[in-house]
Amino acid sequence: MLSVPSWLRDLVGAWIFYSVLPAWPWPQPRFERIARFAPWIGLVIGGLQAGLWWLLSGLGWPQVALVPAVLALGLSLTGGLHFDGLMDTADGLAAGPERCLEAMEDSRVGASGVQLSVVVLLLQFAALVRLGPLAPIALVVTGALARVSPLWAMARFAYLRVNGTAGFHRRHQKGLGDAVPSLILLLVLSPLLQRLPLLTAPLCLLSALVAAEWLGRRLGGMTGDGYGAVVMLSETSSLILIALLAPSLGSPGG
Repeated sequence: MLSVPSWLRDLVGAWIFYSVLPAWPWPQPRFERIARFAPWIGLVIGGLQAGLWWLLSGLGWPQVALVPAVLALGLSLTGGLHFDGLMDTADGLAAGPERCLEAMEDSRVGASGVQLSVVVLLLQFAALVRLGPLAPIALVVTGALARVSPLWAMARFAYLRVNGTAGFHRRHQKGLGDAVPSLILLLVLSPLLQRLPLLTAPLCLLSALVAAEWLGRRLGGMTGDGYGAVVMLSETSSLILIALLAPSLGSPGG
């Protein structure tokens, strides 16, 4: 029987866990160190969003219609995984330290979760409208680099739920070893990064680390919802930062 490397099985597991895209026919997935490949899944999702942008743009769709379409596609492709974590985390923080985990576990969405989700979507909408023709490239880059944030959270903070379903991330993480796929990804992204402001990569990575560090300190640890929340927060802050820097480029392509 053909021996399959564990990293490839983890990549297949990441594909299944982080997206609703059709599963690979081979090999058998493994769900242990899948978080290290989350940025690669984000690259695929961002690429599909960019493809939809270019397709609809070619069909004459106005920009104000393009943005909600690509945002809806991104949410759909993840099955709302990170977005759900964002809403639950907002409700938990609003409930206070004593009821934080209880509120996050509640399947009902509270006012704080709704408000933050609306704010995040509006900020992403504004950033993408401002970016214009650069928006598809920014979607690919931020979709990938924002998913570095859970890696930092997993390495830095204890998992808060004794029997939490996302606890396996923390148990199987290997510290700096899990950063190797992300470093390779930076090389893959380098042609796209040249089309964006000079500081895009370090700022995106910094926003990912800041989001994870801030939330981990606020919660006193991490949960599965927290992992999803930091992805949404870092993705949003990265898009805003790129949009703020983009005017210095003049026209697309520099």
